[in-house]
Amino acid sequence: MSAALGQDVIIVDTGRSNAASLAAALERVGARPRLSTDPAAVRVASFAVLPGVGAFGAVMDRLRAMGVVEALKERVELGLPTLGACLGMQLFFGSSEESPGAVGIGALPGAITAFGPGVRSPQFGWNRLSPPEPSVGGLLAGAEALGGRAACAYFANSYKLDEAPVGWASATAYYGAPFVAAMARGPVLLCQFHPELSGAWGQALLERWLVAGGAPASAPTESSSITAEPSMAEPGTVPRRGTLPRIIPCLDVVGGRVVKGVRFEELRDSGDPAELAARYEASGADEIVLLDISAGLEGRETAAETVRAVRRRIGIPLCVGGGVRSLADAERVLAAGADKVALNSRGYRDPGLLTAIAREFGRQCCVAAVDATRRGRSSGVALDGAPVVVLDAGRTETATPVTDWIRRAVDAGAGELLLTSRDRDGTRSGYDLELLHSACAAAPGTPVIASGGAASPEQILEGLQAGADAALLAGALHDGSLTIAAIKDYMRREGAEVR
Repeated sequence: MSAALGQDVIIVDTGRSNAASLAAALERVGARPRLSTDPAAVRVASFAVLPGVGAFGAVMDRLRAMGVVEALKERVELGLPTLGACLGMQLFFGSSEESPGAVGIGALPGAITAFGPGVRSPQFGWNRLSPPEPSVGGLLAGAEALGGRAACAYFANSYKLDEAPVGWASATAYYGAPFVAAMARGPVLLCQFHPELSGAWGQALLERWLVAGGAPASAPTESSSITAEPSMAEPGTVPRRGTLPRIIPCLDVVGGRVVKGVRFEELRDSGDPAELAARYEASGADEIVLLDISAGLEGRETAAETVRAVRRRIGIPLCVGGGVRSLADAERVLAAGADKVALNSRGYRDPGLLTAIAREFGRQCCVAAVDATRRGRSSGVALDGAPVVVLDAGRTETATPVTDWIRRAVDAGAGELLLTSRDRDGTRSGYDLELLHSACAAAPGTPVIASGGAASPEQILEGLQAGADAALLAGALHDGSLTIAAIKDYMRREGAEVR
């Protein structure tokens, strides 16, 4: 849409958002984004964005300190082109159960509530929006996905809005119960999901918002909604919790190049990270994990330029780990384009860092990467008892049972677990299903990513049926022996819902 080209967009710089992801997405549709903390710039901007990531109370404190609260409130009340994404949507309301006592922007009536029991929280992943009725129109009129299926958008939230205010068109998704996935009135668009991370469909939505901002604001209409009905999988398939299972390529990076080995050793070059990430997104990847696996051992920071290069090429979520030793390191990685930060050995040795990241950026941004082994590296003899935690890229074995550390990591603030079997890594023998079962049982309310050993669609489906929310793999994708399209085609034939 040529009308989107050249539009100036102010992104409110909260200091705790994934602004780099938003800026990259806006640039891809031809806009000119710019970060700002200036209330006057926000008030007069042709287009303004309040990004997501962070905790409700902490971000509101920063918005008040910046003096931008009234400017943001006026924009919504006047119907000026404004976008709120994830937490950025929630902040326009009066309060949130995430931060009792904290007062939001208050441009709209209503309170943000926590997800109820029976679902894992945060909600991580892709959830469906049903195609809207033609009468709804406006920004939400394009909710059909490519290929005619219901649109899928990427969510990372622990809190939600239950009902849209009068006068707003809304799309509703399902996660344990219906909740408002997006709402629009004229050129004001508030999304609980991340449009900047929702692939081609999210890009198209951003483009429609920019085009709509160039037209006169429409008068408020009666509330109308679009509801995504829950669906349940047949016995023996992946359980439905609202979000769809994710297929995640992993890019282990050393010296700016992707590498892959067996049991964390014998590493071989597999290509350029940005090129591989773009290729995997085009083939249907739901997320990318980038691990700078030598940063921690070498005592250096994560290679931020590699993160920036990958972010410029992709419009799906990016989780980055390796070399994050402080809150400042986490902030730097997010500023480079990450959406989530993974801590492995450092998180184990300093659980307080998990707590600090969760407090400043929200639990949805905090991933505990847990490596496990059943065998000693030198002897190859089975260790007594349960699988134990290994650190330092598999070099250091601890005596800590994996389930014990998982419980402590979640208590410390981890919102997601990336569980890797060192024994299975690179062997193409399938995930350690017993390890997966025990991890999911140890943290029943926390999403788990299965990692280590998968090289076939059958093995991936087994991992998801064992309780994992996502399946991570690397070597079989890097060498071309397996494709994401083949994985998803197999899963659909087996009755599993995928994006």
